[in-house]
Amino acid sequence: MKIAVAGGTGVVGRHVVRELETGGHEPVVLSRSRGIDLTRTDGLDEALAGVEAVIDVSNTTALSGRAAVTFFDATTGNLLAAEERAAVGHHVALSIVGVDRVPLGYYQGKLRQEELCLAGPVPATVLRATQFHEFPAQLIARSRNSPVLAIPRMWSQTVAAREVAAALVAAALDQAAGRLPDLAGPRVERMEDLVRQLLKARGRRGLVVPVRLPGRAGRAMAEGLLLPTEDGSRGTLTFDQWLATGDAELVQPAAQRASP
Repeated sequence: MKIAVAGGTGVVGRHVVRELETGGHEPVVLSRSRGIDLTRTDGLDEALAGVEAVIDVSNTTALSGRAAVTFFDATTGNLLAAEERAAVGHHVALSIVGVDRVPLGYYQGKLRQEELCLAGPVPATVLRATQFHEFPAQLIARSRNSPVLAIPRMWSQTVAAREVAAALVAAALDQAAGRLPDLAGPRVERMEDLVRQLLKARGRRGLVVPVRLPGRAGRAMAEGLLLPTEDGSRGTLTFDQWLATGDAELVQPAAQRASP
């Protein structure tokens, strides 16, 4: 099966591509490094020729609500329109658990993406997942080697990006299902504790200072509103187990966004 992966070179995207290849499918990577800018339409029709499904794990570094909404308006709109022209049968999008409960600007963009997908011309599935095991490394990268690391005070149930990728591929191979039950990791933990574990595993010193972000968003994160509230799929790989895998060594946090 020929499946396009929007954002196929990112943290989750590369795992999606590998999962498809392992399953004998033909991935088509849609990314700027492959000549496809999703905020434009150039080359999209040609890239989607013969594609049966699209998995969208594209992302933006925009943090403001306006910029994030603008990005997802453009990318999702362009993708769906091109998919309709190419007679693509299924659009699968990755979103975030709690995106409708935590008023971060970036989350406004993700909610807009969900709305466009579910109301769009192509049968769609939306999977919300918690933060990835890779996320603490991204937070550390923002410290720019400072001995003091200010980490958002938040509860999280992190999940391995490769397990998210497997769930996305399984969804793409199935019928469109609207919004799926939330996907989360096996344990509820404080983000600052995960950062400390990662620092220790890397042999790096640093003072980890949990800081509650200002406003309603910071309060919501500290109160656990980024955790799933209903039963759903759960990953099996714990954070400490993930640290022992090759995936942990492959994380290049400086190149990835670091927003809850």
